[in-house]
Amino acid sequence: MSRSPFLRVMMTTDTVGGVWTYATALSRALAAAGCEVALVTMGPKPAPVQRRSVENLPGVRLLETDLLLEWMDPAATDSAHAGHELGKLAQQIKPDVIHFNSFREAAFKWPAPVLVVAHSCVNSWADACDAHAAFAKREWRTYSEAIAAGLRRADAWVAPTAAFRTSISELYQPSVAGRVIWNGVEKALPRRRSRRPFVLGAGRVWDAVKNLTALASIARDLAWPVRIAGAGKSADGAAAGVELVDGVTWLGELSHASLLCEMREAEIFCSPARYEPFGLSVLEAASAGCALVLSDICSFRELWDGAALFVPPDDRQALARALISLSDNDDLRARLQHDARQRSLRYSLAQTAAQYHGLYTALIDRRLNAGAVGMPLELSA
Repeated sequence: MSRSPFLRVMMTTDTVGGVWTYATALSRALAAAGCEVALVTMGPKPAPVQRRSVENLPGVRLLETDLLLEWMDPAATDSAHAGHELGKLAQQIKPDVIHFNSFREAAFKWPAPVLVVAHSCVNSWADACDAHAAFAKREWRTYSEAIAAGLRRADAWVAPTAAFRTSISELYQPSVAGRVIWNGVEKALPRRRSRRPFVLGAGRVWDAVKNLTALASIARDLAWPVRIAGAGKSADGAAAGVELVDGVTWLGELSHASLLCEMREAEIFCSPARYEPFGLSVLEAASAGCALVLSDICSFRELWDGAALFVPPDDRQALARALISLSDNDDLRARLQHDARQRSLRYSLAQTAAQYHGLYTALIDRRLNAGAVGMPLELSA
């Protein structure tokens, strides 16, 4: 990304999983291009290693709050408090644009154009694991109404894949079409000449849609051991019920740097997810040179068709066959490693940051020209 005109960006993030990785990487790239980013946390506090990863970045300021994430507060009891606290921060920061990596806070009035980025939502997650009965209470209807209001109020909204843009559009019927901006990572990691014969999985182990128990369940049938990284408990304390299984090493929640090291060593990366709006871990594994075995879902097909092996997410026998075929066939594995690495170059952080910067600029120009607060902006995909 070439150096861009200075902008002051206020960006929210949570600290759990892919949104933190996305937000910190994008903030770093925008700051390197000359912007100033105030990164505002919501939900659980950052871990010390997370704070250290951003505290010395020029142009990036980390601001921590005690505000609840919308899925942690479906009845919106914290919503007014969140609007008040974020409003005070906006008065201090004086942003040119406000980038929400969530939905409901966009529904308030803001002194600058507002962008919503749709990373996930409870309703699309429930679609994937047939869990709607658990979210039938009034509080979850309030949650859905708040998401729809945030999308209506935002000047623009973005999804990381066309597949997820379709899901959000069908669920919430926003008044303007969303734009697709693929997530990105920095240039491909250096190749390792020697890799270790194991299969790596990564994600929230407690989350049913990540489906990592499917990978664990077939470990005994594989020639190579399986290593799985990820949190065993959710932020609300729900546990995965991880079992000791022959052939599986449970790594627990790793630092981002440690997970990247695992990816550089693994021959194969496997994601049997039933739901994945983008999948940064898959992109990082591809960039590290892993062969990919992925569930056959729309978002993965959109991103990785022709550069991975695909299996139905609930066909464990097919998953085992795919992994065995890769471990047994050196030529096929080498080809898929090469293809995944080459495909990963399509999803560069520099390109992602340039597209966001261009969108920010368009939103600011539109606001200035219209002279109106909250006027929706429809942009081409």
